[in-house]
Amino acid sequence: MKLSGEVFFRESEERIEKLVASQWDAIIKTGKELAQVIEEDGVIHIFGTGHSECFAMELVFRAGGLVPMHRMSIQDLALRGKLDPEKLKDPMIERTPEIAHQLWDLYRVEPKDAFILVSNSGINPTIMELATIIKEKGHRLIVVTSMEHSQAQESRHESGKKLYEMTPWVIDNCGPEGDALIEVGDGMKVCSISSITGAYIAQMLTAEIFQNLKQTGGTPPILISANVNGADEHNDKVCARYDGRWNA
Repeated sequence: MKLSGEVFFRESEERIEKLVASQWDAIIKTGKELAQVIEEDGVIHIFGTGHSECFAMELVFRAGGLVPMHRMSIQDLALRGKLDPEKLKDPMIERTPEIAHQLWDLYRVEPKDAFILVSNSGINPTIMELATIIKEKGHRLIVVTSMEHSQAQESRHESGKKLYEMTPWVIDNCGPEGDALIEVGDGMKVCSISSITGAYIAQMLTAEIFQNLKQTGGTPPILISANVNGADEHNDKVCARYDGRWNA
């Protein structure tokens, strides 16, 4: 196939259509579940490594987004913890189980809180260890992953499990094995899709959570763009309720 921007557009459209067709029920059910978390005064913690961090960035402190969304980040271990900043450059850091325990100890997590873990492969030790901690503590766990990729690979965690096996709440990002979409010869592919379908999933969940909160008579805590007049006052007010429980 000859590579072009149009080819990628068409290929990505097909993946998005597949996402909507196959994951709609899961997104609706997850939206209801997470709306209940917010109704119960819970915070939703979101974690992913590498490009999966983009998913958290779609949800956390975003204009038009919900306030009680907290981004967990390995970078926080250097900024607020004791991790040597040089270690952030190590691509193997997502394969270090101890990092999960350090992250857990860094944040304030309450029993009513829920978690979204995002990993295209769903096989690496850091995120698998975090999923194990979450399950042991009894929190709701949502997983966003590529089922096609994950099922084709072996787990790197000592349990032998993959992320999608840790919870019944799984949303498939509908990406291919290896993430890249378009074959360019010699067994190579270019143009990854997981960040794009991930952004769709994140914003569809925002819409579903908002609608569920409205239906139950709640007032969804929504952020306004900081570049709009009056936004600072509004945002300070809606964020005050979660002071100390989240990190934008």
